[in-house]
Amino acid sequence: MHADTDHHLLPSAPPHRLLRRLAWGLAAAVGALVVLSATLGSGESFETVISIFSTRFLGIFIEAAPFLLLGTVVSGVIDSFLTPDDIARLVPRSPLLATVTGAFMGFVFPVCECGVVPVVRRLFGKGLPMWVGVTFLLAAPVMNPIVLVSTYVAFGAGPVLVGRFALTAVVAISVGLVFALGARPQEVLRPRSFAPITGGSDDVIPLYPARKPLGRGLRDALRQAGDEFFEMGRYLVIGSLLAAGMQTLVSQEVLLALGRGPAVSVIAMQALAFLLSVCSTVDAFLALAFVGTFTTGSVLAFLTFGPMVDVKSTLMFLGVFRPRIVAYLIVLPLLMTLLAGVWLNLNVAF
Repeated sequence: MHADTDHHLLPSAPPHRLLRRLAWGLAAAVGALVVLSATLGSGESFETVISIFSTRFLGIFIEAAPFLLLGTVVSGVIDSFLTPDDIARLVPRSPLLATVTGAFMGFVFPVCECGVVPVVRRLFGKGLPMWVGVTFLLAAPVMNPIVLVSTYVAFGAGPVLVGRFALTAVVAISVGLVFALGARPQEVLRPRSFAPITGGSDDVIPLYPARKPLGRGLRDALRQAGDEFFEMGRYLVIGSLLAAGMQTLVSQEVLLALGRGPAVSVIAMQALAFLLSVCSTVDAFLALAFVGTFTTGSVLAFLTFGPMVDVKSTLMFLGVFRPRIVAYLIVLPLLMTLLAGVWLNLNVAF
């Protein structure tokens, strides 16, 4: 048998293993950059740089882990007690109305960006239309009662509160409609993330036609939550490592110096939101510190784009969506919030 034939017969590494190796490689690269920055004389000793990096990593992870746990518990409850028939009754048949419904589902499943991914994946397994899930994924970190209260406490009932929720709804619904009109579930989701009725493998995610009894359902929900927490937790750890490394390497003073221009300020705040990876339940208080230094349009971009996409959520997206789709889920909200922020800076006086 020829060597090239033998090569083709060798089993290739599964995609999730390749993804895991790539993610850990990126995390190692960030760590190497941290060490290099200390070695080249960044003004801080090696021990100080490592201490800053460790503190920021633990801060991001400890802040996010409870919300990921909440999301996996909600996911387990959905798996045990929500049936495909429930989804069929709750979601309108019209793609437009279904997408709008997805934007407000966060008030039923109040999870932030740290916990929304496992909830969306479980809803896909229950038959939720793909584009509705995409809309929910982008909107729920903002469109939920916890974030509504925190934003109100930070900014009051003013233009920032209204603008944050209005812009989030517009962006999420628009992206959801793009997926409704131009994509199929098989092209968007990894096989583990959608139900057999939409082309998935029932060897991976079984559908339960009937609601489980309460006792058995609760036991299965907790077991499912534990398994999913550790499965999605590795993406959270890697994302937290990357975010902490970027916070350590990128000087925030450099970003703050860019806060005056109508366009540059929006880009700077989007970059800051992506790098800092602050949970949406508390990011309003961080954004409040930038008022007066940055334009209002850029603050709204920070409050809208950051909960939709940041370093840690991007890594978790890769566990549900195909890599090309993850790129779309980053670029589309980025461009839409950028355009909205610049337009607000140029045309609206706050």
